[in-house]
Amino acid sequence: MKCQGNRLSRRNFLTVGAVGGLGLNLAAFLQLRQAQAQQKHYDFIAAKADSVIHIFLPGGIAHQESFDPKPYSPIEYRGEMGTIKTNTGEVVSETIPQLAKIADRYAIIRSMTHGEAAHERGTHNMFTGYRPSPALQFPSFGSVISHEYGPRNNLPPYVCIPNTPNIYASNGYLSSSFAPFSLGSDPASGGFKVRDLSLPGGVTDERFARRRSALEAVNYYFAQRDKSDNVGAMDTFYERAYSMISSPQAREAFDLEKEDPKLRDRYGRNAAGQRMLMARRLVEAGVRMVTLTYGSWDMHNAVTPGMRSQMPALDQALATLLLDLEERGSLQRTLVMVSSEFGRTPKINQTAGRDHWPKVFSVLLAGGGIKGGLIHGMSDASAAEPELDPVGPEDLATTMYHQLGIIADKELMAPGDRPVEIVDGGHVIKPLVA
Repeated sequence: MKCQGNRLSRRNFLTVGAVGGLGLNLAAFLQLRQAQAQQKHYDFIAAKADSVIHIFLPGGIAHQESFDPKPYSPIEYRGEMGTIKTNTGEVVSETIPQLAKIADRYAIIRSMTHGEAAHERGTHNMFTGYRPSPALQFPSFGSVISHEYGPRNNLPPYVCIPNTPNIYASNGYLSSSFAPFSLGSDPASGGFKVRDLSLPGGVTDERFARRRSALEAVNYYFAQRDKSDNVGAMDTFYERAYSMISSPQAREAFDLEKEDPKLRDRYGRNAAGQRMLMARRLVEAGVRMVTLTYGSWDMHNAVTPGMRSQMPALDQALATLLLDLEERGSLQRTLVMVSSEFGRTPKINQTAGRDHWPKVFSVLLAGGGIKGGLIHGMSDASAAEPELDPVGPEDLATTMYHQLGIIADKELMAPGDRPVEIVDGGHVIKPLVA
């Protein structure tokens, strides 16, 4: 059912006229309509996921050397990599042997498509569900989720590992209070600590409480005189920061040393492994969305050695993440999404690499009510275009929001009181949802 928000139709105006005699003015009517719209939201979408882990592979990973190989195409199209069968009988690249063993736990979309061949524009699509616009900066998935649901358990609702990867991963037209919290350093680095999460040297809990009271007084003073976004956002930022610092449970969520060393080894003592383990700890503790990046996949040159170098860590870490979530009973409530800004050209170029190609590429989804063991859509024989069931970024975004219980065409307010749908024109990918 489509949530109409504050839209006014001829029927609505007639209704206003009818209720005017009962003492319900236009403002009250609009408030009532908004309340009704929000009630529809909770009545008609039951959330199947509590949180999202978005694993973004910057640069544009080659779908041919990962999730959509073409073993029967000429070598200049299929490349040098071999293939292996999954435990569901499908064929994937030899670069993901661990994931191939657990293909029944995830779904692959082989027909993702959009028209943006530039990194920045493709990234925008895959972080917002919108094509870039010169008139408006759209909010990222995490910022929308933060706006809709807010924090849990004294933890920020939206966290980026290790840092906010690009401007499109942030709050866009929403208040900066919905921007992500970034770790500030890599969990795989020696002596890893989250910045600003510990009390400064010499600051006791009592002194910390006094500082908090003083800051609240200052914030109140400025809030009475300045209604700008920056003041409200800073107030929200400090409140959440104090909540994290003062909560042992929140601080512990960021402490990888609490994990069994053997489990850390299973994930891999590298960027892919420790970032994914941190993501699991955070969603388990209450973070609603974690975005993490791994690798550099812009392989215009030497795609085969490039994939052989970077894929093993990704394969090991991602397979371990899915199994770890499953063993903890968390996979069904955690949506894992692996995406990139686009794919790579069907034909190997003169420097043994592949160039940018947004016409078709692949995305992996798991958990959060997504059916495992499925391939959705199909690319053509040379992996050049969708041949069956094309999926746009707006469809992917709508499906993700649907699993979280968020109506994707609900309207949020952009600057100037401009209503803008969370996603415009997307559809739930029904074959994938349980």
